[in-house]
Amino acid sequence: VQLQASGGGLVQPGGSLRLSCTASGRMLAIGAMGWYRRAPGKERELVAAIKNDGSETDYGDSVKGRFTISRDNAKNTIYLRMVSLKSEDTAVYLCVAGPSISTLEDFGYWGKGTLVTVSS
Repeated sequence: VQLQASGGGLVQPGGSLRLSCTASGRMLAIGAMGWYRRAPGKERELVAAIKNDGSETDYGDSVKGRFTISRDNAKNTIYLRMVSLKSEDTAVYLCVAGPSISTLEDFGYWGKGTLVTVSS
Protein backbone atom coordinates (compact mmCIF):
# COMPACT_ATOMS: atom_id res chain seq x y z
CA VAL A 1 0.00 0.00 0.00
CA GLN A 2 1.35 3.41 -0.96
CA LEU A 3 0.15 6.65 0.55
CA GLN A 4 0.51 10.12 -0.92
CA ALA A 5 -0.25 13.06 1.33
CA SER A 6 -0.63 16.66 0.25
CA GLY A 7 -2.00 20.00 1.38
CA GLY A 8 0.50 21.09 3.99
CA GLY A 9 2.00 24.54 4.12
CA LEU A 10 2.35 27.74 6.09
CA VAL A 11 -0.76 29.22 7.67
CA GLN A 12 -1.37 31.96 10.21
CA PRO A 13 -2.80 31.23 13.65
CA GLY A 14 -6.56 31.02 13.44
CA GLY A 15 -6.39 29.96 9.81
CA SER A 16 -7.50 26.76 8.13
CA LEU A 17 -6.03 24.10 5.92
CA ARG A 18 -7.13 20.85 4.29
CA LEU A 19 -4.90 17.83 3.97
CA SER A 20 -5.47 14.97 1.55
CA CYS A 21 -4.11 11.45 1.47
CA THR A 22 -4.64 8.98 -1.35
CA ALA A 23 -3.96 5.28 -0.97
CA SER A 24 -3.05 2.91 -3.77
CA GLY A 25 -2.02 -0.70 -4.09
CA ARG A 26 -3.47 -3.72 -2.29
CA MET A 27 -6.37 -2.29 -0.36
CA LEU A 28 -8.14 -5.51 0.66
CA ALA A 29 -6.57 -5.56 4.13
CA ILE A 30 -7.19 -1.88 4.74
CA GLY A 31 -10.08 -1.19 7.07
CA ALA A 32 -9.22 2.30 8.24
CA MET A 33 -7.09 5.32 7.47
CA GLY A 34 -5.98 8.25 9.51
CA TRP A 35 -3.55 10.99 10.41
CA TYR A 36 -0.89 11.13 13.05
CA ARG A 37 1.48 14.02 13.62
CA ARG A 38 4.99 14.46 14.92
CA ALA A 39 5.98 17.84 16.31
CA PRO A 40 9.58 18.82 17.10
CA GLY A 41 10.61 17.36 20.45
CA LYS A 42 7.35 15.50 20.90
CA GLU A 43 6.16 11.96 20.41
CA ARG A 44 3.95 10.97 17.52
CA GLU A 45 0.28 11.41 18.38
CA LEU A 46 -3.08 10.54 16.86
CA VAL A 47 -4.82 13.37 15.06
CA ALA A 48 -7.80 11.63 13.52
CA ALA A 49 -8.81 8.29 12.06
CA ILE A 50 -11.78 6.97 10.14
CA LYS A 51 -13.14 3.54 9.37
CA ASN A 52 -13.52 2.65 5.69
CA ASP A 53 -17.30 2.84 5.75
CA GLY A 54 -17.20 6.10 7.68
CA SER A 55 -19.18 4.65 10.56
CA GLU A 56 -16.49 5.30 13.13
CA THR A 57 -14.04 8.11 13.74
CA ASP A 58 -11.52 8.89 16.43
CA TYR A 59 -9.81 12.18 17.28
CA GLY A 60 -6.93 13.22 19.45
CA ASP A 61 -8.03 15.31 22.43
CA SER A 62 -6.08 18.35 21.30
CA VAL A 63 -7.91 18.63 17.97
CA LYS A 64 -11.47 17.71 18.89
CA GLY A 65 -13.90 20.34 17.72
CA ARG A 66 -11.37 21.91 15.35
CA PHE A 67 -10.41 19.11 12.95
CA THR A 68 -12.70 16.94 10.85
CA ILE A 69 -11.73 13.78 9.01
CA SER A 70 -13.68 12.53 6.03
CA ARG A 71 -13.20 10.11 3.16
CA ASP A 72 -14.04 9.48 -0.46
CA ASN A 73 -14.01 5.74 -0.99
CA ALA A 74 -14.28 6.03 -4.74
CA LYS A 75 -10.92 7.80 -4.70
CA ASN A 76 -9.35 5.89 -1.76
CA THR A 77 -8.73 9.30 -0.29
CA ILE A 78 -9.12 10.80 3.15
CA TYR A 79 -9.23 14.45 4.03
CA LEU A 80 -8.42 16.38 7.17
CA ARG A 81 -10.11 19.73 7.49
CA MET A 82 -8.31 21.85 10.08
CA VAL A 83 -9.69 25.13 11.38
CA SER A 84 -8.75 27.51 14.19
CA LEU A 85 -5.15 26.41 13.81
CA LYS A 86 -2.73 27.09 16.64
CA SER A 87 1.04 27.27 16.75
CA GLU A 88 1.06 23.99 18.63
CA ASP A 89 -0.48 22.31 15.58
CA THR A 90 2.82 22.76 13.78
CA ALA A 91 4.06 19.30 12.88
CA VAL A 92 4.66 16.78 10.14
CA TYR A 93 1.30 15.16 9.46
CA LEU A 94 1.59 11.50 8.59
CA CYS A 95 -1.02 9.53 6.72
CA VAL A 96 -1.52 5.91 7.72
CA ALA A 97 -3.66 3.02 6.48
CA GLY A 98 -4.25 -0.23 8.33
CA PRO A 99 -6.62 -3.02 9.36
CA SER A 100 -8.60 -0.97 11.89
CA ILE A 101 -8.53 2.31 13.78
CA SER A 102 -7.06 0.66 16.88
CA THR A 103 -4.25 -1.05 14.95
CA LEU A 104 -3.23 1.82 12.68
CA GLU A 105 -0.17 2.88 14.62
CA ASP A 106 1.29 -0.58 15.17
CA PHE A 107 0.34 -2.34 11.95
CA GLY A 108 -0.35 0.40 9.44
CA TYR A 109 1.34 1.49 6.25
CA TRP A 110 2.80 4.97 6.55
CA GLY A 111 3.20 7.76 4.05
CA LYS A 112 6.03 10.30 4.07
CA GLY A 113 3.94 13.06 5.57
CA THR A 114 3.27 16.69 4.86
CA LEU A 115 4.53 19.64 6.91
CA VAL A 116 2.07 22.05 8.48
CA THR A 117 3.52 25.23 9.94
CA VAL A 118 1.29 27.59 11.92
CA SER A 119 3.02 30.91 12.36
CA SER A 120 2.47 34.61 11.92
